[in-house]
Amino acid sequence: MLKAAALKIPQIKRLWQDRADLLAQRDVLLQENERLRSDEPRPGSVFFHYNCNFDAIGTMNGHARGDLQPDPCYVTNFLGVRISPRFFPDILDGKAGTIEPIPIPANWHADIAEWAAALRAVDLATGRFRAVELGCGWGCWLNNTGAAARYKGLAVELIGIEGDSEHVAYAHEAAAANGFSNDEFRIIHGVAAPEKGVALFPVVENAGASWGSEPILNATPRQIKEATASGHYQQLAAFPLSEIVRGEPVDLLHIDIQGGEANFIDAAIADLNRFVRYIVIGTHSRQLEGRIMSILLSQGWKLEMERPAIIGLPDGRPQILVDGVQGWRNAGAV
Repeated sequence: MLKAAALKIPQIKRLWQDRADLLAQRDVLLQENERLRSDEPRPGSVFFHYNCNFDAIGTMNGHARGDLQPDPCYVTNFLGVRISPRFFPDILDGKAGTIEPIPIPANWHADIAEWAAALRAVDLATGRFRAVELGCGWGCWLNNTGAAARYKGLAVELIGIEGDSEHVAYAHEAAAANGFSNDEFRIIHGVAAPEKGVALFPVVENAGASWGSEPILNATPRQIKEATASGHYQQLAAFPLSEIVRGEPVDLLHIDIQGGEANFIDAAIADLNRFVRYIVIGTHSRQLEGRIMSILLSQGWKLEMERPAIIGLPDGRPQILVDGVQGWRNAGAV
């Protein structure tokens, strides 16, 4: 009290001002801390760096469900899709019973560019939504777009092709877990290829930890014999797009075939022009991205979404860190 009494009026005013300034700074820091701890998007993320001619975030928000309930056996995403943690044990272990927030700018599986482009195809569909996923894995984009289309009131037909037998089983399990009947989905154990034939597909030990297997197409009889004898490869039927779609139009074709996408598009361009209304492509190099653009632009397709592959430069050479995304609309769609 004696010290306080000895202070002059200006000093007391300055002390109160300093206290007010500190409190204001504290409030700003608390607000910033809350923002950083929340799921609020941060504009600095590389996943905001996409090019798009529609409202990507608005498209995602438009499909986000507000009526979801957790399931103790599954991770449930913002579209209501149930995902078994067994599919991705290193990522989803311990997360069963949770509901994931809307993935802006990204989640463990995909970013704004891929989510928005796939859901754009749903928005463009009328009456029935028909999707094909090449290299479907557990049926990620079949289940996600199928669930969004069904919630929109559309009939659905979902077709996947996958080379790994365990992933084929995952796809069947996921479709059943998400309420799709046998009449609504078809999973082909095989490989998408420019033409009908035989492909060699790697045999993996842990399907839940291996999602990037690449088939060998156009193998010689000697290669087939040696690869099969090694036990590291299996022979699978290779199917052209015309057989996969059974001659009917497709609202969405999702392509993620580990570096073979440009060759496939080049060889299948006549079928793409004829049957496919929208393509979402996972790209695996900048060179492939340019080649795909050249092919599809020359055929009159319109690029609606583009986020280039994210690369690192170890030893001065480009190395893919995250696949790129392209979303294409068929200007002459059937």
